[in-house]
Amino acid sequence: MLPSILFALAAAVTTPLVGASPTPTTSSGTSMRLSRRSLFPDDATEDDIKSKLSSMGAGLKSKYGAYTGADSITSSSKRRGIGENKLINQNADTSYFGTIAIGTPAKSFNVILDTGSADLWVASSKCITGCGSVPTFDSSESSSFKNLSTAFTIKYGSGGAAGSLGSDTVQMAGFGVAGQTLGAVTQVTQKLLQSPVSGLMGLAFSTLSTSRSMPFWQTLASTNAWTEPLMAFHLTRFTGVSGASKLEVGGSFDMGFTNSSLYTGDISYVDIPNGSESFWQIPLTQITVQGTNLNAASTILAVIDTGTTLIGGPSSSIAAIYSNIPGAQQAGADYEGYWEYPCDTAIDISLKFGDGPSWPISQSDFQLARIGNGACLGALFELDLTGSSSPDWIIGDTFLKNVYSVFRYNPASVGFANLSDTALAIASLDAPLPSASIGSGSIISGGDPVRLWVPTFSLVFALVLGVLAALP
Repeated sequence: MLPSILFALAAAVTTPLVGASPTPTTSSGTSMRLSRRSLFPDDATEDDIKSKLSSMGAGLKSKYGAYTGADSITSSSKRRGIGENKLINQNADTSYFGTIAIGTPAKSFNVILDTGSADLWVASSKCITGCGSVPTFDSSESSSFKNLSTAFTIKYGSGGAAGSLGSDTVQMAGFGVAGQTLGAVTQVTQKLLQSPVSGLMGLAFSTLSTSRSMPFWQTLASTNAWTEPLMAFHLTRFTGVSGASKLEVGGSFDMGFTNSSLYTGDISYVDIPNGSESFWQIPLTQITVQGTNLNAASTILAVIDTGTTLIGGPSSSIAAIYSNIPGAQQAGADYEGYWEYPCDTAIDISLKFGDGPSWPISQSDFQLARIGNGACLGALFELDLTGSSSPDWIIGDTFLKNVYSVFRYNPASVGFANLSDTALAIASLDAPLPSASIGSGSIISGGDPVRLWVPTFSLVFALVLGVLAALP
């Protein structure tokens, strides 16, 4: 906290958008599209597939195994606006990314959107490991950047990143937050970032934040910058599509509203258990496979994670699922944790959360890879997490491509709806990729949005003289 009105006014002149805590801004909604790539490229060898699958399981244990607790979340009721962020599908459904803008002047960066973590980071211009040819953030070029002089390290399912923390103005789809904490990383696990992606934006709750900061989305939701306190995803499918490029149209990330053109029927919400607002985790109550219902206790929680490609669950549950698929068996030591089944078997599988309906997973999404001799790997794999507060299941894009998914801040819950024909038609090989968009916003203050007021030097000088004259 600044000690006097003099320092406060001086700070307002020199760093007009940076505050002690993030400050939200908003403007008319703009569009940002996602891109995507193939999980296993055409030239991938058997060893490439084994290595990739092994790292997925080990990385998820690191990402989810050490979590220890969560705090409750509150919010207020004023409402502001909406925004749409168009996505790109990278490497045949491996990941989905959108564009944000950082700094003053604003510079755009592509970031993976991850509901399974809560921190924002981008590759620094000082990166020495794992950044390759990806675009990097040079903090010296931003007049609003503040070095927080704090080390930053984070681990994910597919690797990790390390560097230092800073704060800067961050914008996305017409919304902006001043003083947003972010990691400027100098070391990244090899292949975690693949151009044109420069970083990752976490979309889970602040209680999960490694940097102990408020995530971008939560600042907007908690200050009622959005018309509705929620965000939603539509993710496209290009798995198995002949002629698909490494980057394809990825769907959309909707902020502050649900796009009724992308789904049909009602959105079925399932509440996050009280006090568990950390991950977006909800009860997984039933899995139906080949007509057999496998019921789970109401205490079994599943994290809904846009940043995870597959679906991981307890080994006993995974074994029960594949036991209902004729000819299925464990894939062996080379594919530890994975199961194989005859590729010509029609798979009928669906997931039920809470008291909601069952949501089917398409065969295209269930079939992960062909491994020879008519055998295919399934996209559900064994993931035994340790820790008293670790989740039981991780539900990734294998499932989320089949629904319109909604992440609601208040009341804290996750909702699903059936995709519309309009949504399904978006996954077209001929569709142009979205371009980066940088929206300038206005500071939200109480009621209606107002432009940030910055005092002139003459006004500051006059105030200083007034204060000095009043001193005894």
